[in-house]
Amino acid sequence: MGLSNGVERGGGRTFEQGKGEANLRRNFMFVGMGLIFINLTLLPVAFGATGQEVLGEIQNRYEKTSDSEAKFLQEYFGKMMKGGPRGEGKVYFKKKGMMRWDYEVPNQKIISDGQSLWFYQPDDNQVMVSEISKDFLEKTPLAFLAGEGDLRRDFNLVNFNESVSSKEDHYVVELVPKEPQAGLSKLSLTVDKKTYQVLQADVIDAMGNITRTRFLNIKTNLNLPDSFFHFTIPPGAEVLKIQEPSRPSPGGKGKPTK
Repeated sequence: MGLSNGVERGGGRTFEQGKGEANLRRNFMFVGMGLIFINLTLLPVAFGATGQEVLGEIQNRYEKTSDSEAKFLQEYFGKMMKGGPRGEGKVYFKKKGMMRWDYEVPNQKIISDGQSLWFYQPDDNQVMVSEISKDFLEKTPLAFLAGEGDLRRDFNLVNFNESVSSKEDHYVVELVPKEPQAGLSKLSLTVDKKTYQVLQADVIDAMGNITRTRFLNIKTNLNLPDSFFHFTIPPGAEVLKIQEPSRPSPGGKGKPTK
């Protein structure tokens, strides 16, 4: 006998039941595919939002910091030269573009009061002096540490990573300048998850050379006097006036005027 009122006589299941189960299976398949699609499409959005949030927290941290000091270790990784120069000492930052790098190795100092930059080499009894502009300060890679520049305004976020090891508690943000900067192709910052303080800064140039600076024993809001960021030229020192450097890279030299 044939079908009557949509009922299959010999199977014990109605046509409508079979149709409903097929629809249910198809719906589950579409839901599963949809979840996969949502994950694939939303991951970049979540990545961007998280990275931008961390970037904002870093900027806010240093906007609320009047001054700071830390021990620093520097290494240079060159594409054409292995085992490049190393440096270490203490560094100080203060708002309005003030900074002081007191190197123990090599024996030298780099000091800025926000208007002038001094590079002193005691062993040669030589001082290089340069007048610097606010625009110059704002475009230096670590300007935000001295209260100048703005990471969100001056850089584009290109990568963001969060440590997964229980022994590591930091974020890493990779930035590229929105406007071309001499000697800077990418800036990578490793920051503490809780304090958003910069623990390591990698300045990468167009050739892929890396100048890495690690900051240790960081202290903030010490009420350092402005006079601490002014350099008095020693008697008898050779003084060279230099043009405004492309950026005041610690350990770097400007171009002497003739």
